[in-house]
Amino acid sequence: MAGPQKPGPKRSAPPRQPGSAQADRPRTEQGAARRLANKAARDQRQTVALPPLPADSLALALTIAAEGLAKVRGGQALNDGLASLWAPYPDLPASTRGAAQDMLYGTLRDYARSEVMLRQLMQQALTEPVIDGLLRVALHRLEARPDAAHTIVDQAVEASARIARGGLKGLTNGVLRNALRQWPTLIAAADRDDEGRYRHPRWWINATRRNHPEHWQAILQAANTHPPMCLRINRRVTTLAAEQTLLREAGIATRALGDWALLLEKPIPVASLPGYADGRLSVQDWGAQQAATLLDLQAGQRVLDACAAPGGKTAHMLELADIELTALDADPQRARRVSDQLARLSLNATVQAADCRDASLWDGQAYDRILADVPCSASGVVRRHPDIKWLRQSEDVAGFATLQAEILDALWARLAPGGKMLYVTCSIFADENSLQVARFAARHNDCQRLAFDDGLPERRLLPGPEHDGFYFALLQKR
Repeated sequence: MAGPQKPGPKRSAPPRQPGSAQADRPRTEQGAARRLANKAARDQRQTVALPPLPADSLALALTIAAEGLAKVRGGQALNDGLASLWAPYPDLPASTRGAAQDMLYGTLRDYARSEVMLRQLMQQALTEPVIDGLLRVALHRLEARPDAAHTIVDQAVEASARIARGGLKGLTNGVLRNALRQWPTLIAAADRDDEGRYRHPRWWINATRRNHPEHWQAILQAANTHPPMCLRINRRVTTLAAEQTLLREAGIATRALGDWALLLEKPIPVASLPGYADGRLSVQDWGAQQAATLLDLQAGQRVLDACAAPGGKTAHMLELADIELTALDADPQRARRVSDQLARLSLNATVQAADCRDASLWDGQAYDRILADVPCSASGVVRRHPDIKWLRQSEDVAGFATLQAEILDALWARLAPGGKMLYVTCSIFADENSLQVARFAARHNDCQRLAFDDGLPERRLLPGPEHDGFYFALLQKR
């Protein structure tokens, strides 16, 4: 729809013919009639239904990615929003779904760059969240696929026509074509800005620099890459060599990490993995696989997995040893995911939807081993969950540290004398890691910090080509 016309020079009205209907109608009524007629015509143009976007079009993929971005910016976690994102498109081809998800994740990783660019391109922020998301997705796509620039702009304009009316199609066209004209300037501006260059919120950049003064740039850069995909072999039913052979025969190249893990050269959909459905292997980051092996599990032990969802570490412990395991998670839906994991792998444990701090859950029997994989900022797995960067606030780290301390104190009371508790986070921040453990040890005189096989009292994994970021500390009750 065209925008409002600028007022032009005043013109005298044409002479009225005596006796005509026009002459007998008051001028004000004539003006009102014209305005109503014009409004009706505009409304008619606005309500003309546009044909749906082709299911295999870039325009539809851009639209879906923009809708997902709007959900995240509205405060919804990406994992929670994905299911509802696909629901309106039941017949979506796999290629379109894959393109939409790739653009959504990529735009979230690069969100700070689009913020810098849009400040150069627009005088004020948009109030229509999906159009705002569409512009950001298109800018990300333009940087990733410069050879297809004009196609991307044309398809984004087509998408905007279905998303909103009232001139926003023209705005989308104008902003993106202006971006093409100014592209070198926009890239230079994004690279000069710390948030645009490192693709993280400023508070996160500063916190990473404080916590890792020697590696902060490498950590931030790693967080903007695609995460590796690693498999854990179920040693109860198969071997690494057997599964590597089957994967190779299916055209899936892997590299062994240790005795029971395979790193895929290229991530693929989980459903495409031979051996996944029948429980021969699981998808689990190589860093996360360290937890179960560090807990010193022995047959017959009573073990508590205190914050178990989604169940990867729960299952891994059961694959390693014949133990009596209880798995807790405060979220009933996430607790069901633990049960589903165990069912797929034919493993048995007691799974409860419960807060591990709840003293009423304790039956008085102490645990020999406790895995405390506590809630945290998830700053070590942000490339796998790029929405975290934009949903977290700086004060959240302190909030997680408080929650972690409460969990540790509650779990320590349930640990048997001589028992061991492994403290785990997927954070890179010291407040949740080494400082948290030091504060805990200072509160509990019966706490002894045990060294790992490298002689160090803690293990820090920073995000890299083979694994995400994790922290481990093993504590024994005297």
